[in-house]
Amino acid sequence: MLNWFTRFKYPMSNILIIKHGSLGDIVQISGAVRDIRESFKNDKIFILTTTPYAEVLSACPFIDGVLIDKRYPRWNLIYLFKLRKLIKKYNFTNIIDLQNSSRTSFYRKYLFSISNWSSTETLDKESKKKYIDSDPVLERFNFQLNNSNIQTKHTLIPDFSWACENIDQLVNKFFSKKFIIIFPFSSPQLSHKQWPYYQELIKIIKSNHSDFEIVVAPGPTEIEMSKQFDATVITKTGKGPTNQIQVTPLNIMELAGLIKKSSFVIANDTGPAHMAAHLNAKGVVLFGYHTTPKKVSIERKNFKALTVDKLEDLKPETVYSKVENELN
Repeated sequence: MLNWFTRFKYPMSNILIIKHGSLGDIVQISGAVRDIRESFKNDKIFILTTTPYAEVLSACPFIDGVLIDKRYPRWNLIYLFKLRKLIKKYNFTNIIDLQNSSRTSFYRKYLFSISNWSSTETLDKESKKKYIDSDPVLERFNFQLNNSNIQTKHTLIPDFSWACENIDQLVNKFFSKKFIIIFPFSSPQLSHKQWPYYQELIKIIKSNHSDFEIVVAPGPTEIEMSKQFDATVITKTGKGPTNQIQVTPLNIMELAGLIKKSSFVIANDTGPAHMAAHLNAKGVVLFGYHTTPKKVSIERKNFKALTVDKLEDLKPETVYSKVENELN
């Protein structure tokens, strides 16, 4: 069965947004979703996403309901039939595809027979070229929505603060002074995004700024690895199904709340870095050759990028010199 989260007792809607992930992508559409909400004030707006983002998106004030796409292989005809049946049930009149992937292109052509579909593919040839030439992701969203007659005020300036959960109790449990969060990890398949000198940087910061606590907030697969750093590891504990004590990571909303309360963030180019950027947190993100800060629209007034060809050549002293003034 397909599952869904909704604040309504009845499944009526006429607008569907598609955004499967990743975390950084979910953060980046905050402004676009708000603009869609303001353009369709009298309609119900749903979003089709994947399981990891259902909880946080169900808390979004601009969305009325969340549908889950398990993204099974396209040869799984039984699943595709159930997905098609679900979409048909909601009687959508408009679909706004912010994923713009080969999968959503497949959905448009073969699964969801809806004429009012906004995506890269539905742009005319000239508009498609302008869309591609926009390059930065937020500018592409902005162009797509404008081309679909949706006025944009917020798309270029996403604000993820709606996702923040109050974590005062958790913060007080671990420490009482100011803190710096580091995000030293990356997805296993994206190890080239991982800067290797966080421990050395921690030593430099601690020797010069004793008034700060250094914090690591690991993801589900990073809890053990986080213990290698001379930092406070923020996790939750609770009882599992067999009453055994389990250590679990913060969820997305708790992590957003933690980032919002931080004094500074230092991160690789990962989802939490995008969260920091669009929570108006102060910080720096470290980029290698894999892409550019401009292309992923991550730099903001308080959140800047430090870019090099090879991350292994970026010395901890150089990073410290970038953040020193902000910590004084």
